Amino acid sequence: MTPEPFALQHPAAGPYEPLHTFHPRRSPLGRDRTDALDRLWPTLGLAVHDETSWPRTASGSLDAATLFGRSAPLVLEIGPGMGDATATLAAQEPERDVLAVEVHLPGVAGLLLLVERAGLANVRVGYGDALHLVRTGIEPGSLDEVRAFFPDPWPKARHRKRRLIAPDHVRLLVSRLRVGGLLRTATDWPAYAAQMREVLAADPGLELLDEDRAGRPVTAFERKSAAAGRAAVDLRFRRVR
Repeated sequence: MTPEPFALQHPAAGPYEPLHTFHPRRSPLGRDRTDALDRLWPTLGLAVHDETSWPRTASGSLDAATLFGRSAPLVLEIGPGMGDATATLAAQEPERDVLAVEVHLPGVAGLLLLVERAGLANVRVGYGDALHLVRTGIEPGSLDEVRAFFPDPWPKARHRKRRLIAPDHVRLLVSRLRVGGLLRTATDWPAYAAQMREVLAADPGLELLDEDRAGRPVTAFERKSAAAGRAAVDLRFRRVR
């Protein structure tokens, strides 16, 4: 029996307690997205906070080869939003697997629909806090790339400690990248872009590769930002040790 979509917010492992690197919020799903969750979640979804449901390796980490049905370079995308860029990039790179983790249920359902419509076999969709997954389920050195496009900018000064691109979070993410793997991020907030450059450049395991969007598609969100006068800044760093 397929899970009731809203029950995913309270997985069997315990109550859902998100870290505040994002704004937890509820939005209506609508019939199409509710149907997508009912049909597609059992085969394409991963309940981040229900670790008992994960396929696991002998060491207890998430078994990506079982999750995807093959062994391939693994990309972790944090906060794919409605999934436009995720689906486009996954279609362009069928040789790599993409685990996209989103905390907002409409985004999870929206990406599931895009995956189905595009016939993508190399995308799985996680629901919950990606940092929790990284801490508890991702083996060191196992990721080919980490993407975090347009994370919440937390523009108020008193909230900036909640930003995703912060020293402790970056150290954690870098530890899960293979040597030579990429950490890619983008933002349309100039102050956050400056902080990202500073934090990422200060990590001894990273070096700046370039500030190229490198095929990242322009999303509807980004077009709205550009219309408001906020240009996107892309950063690509590589793990060097």
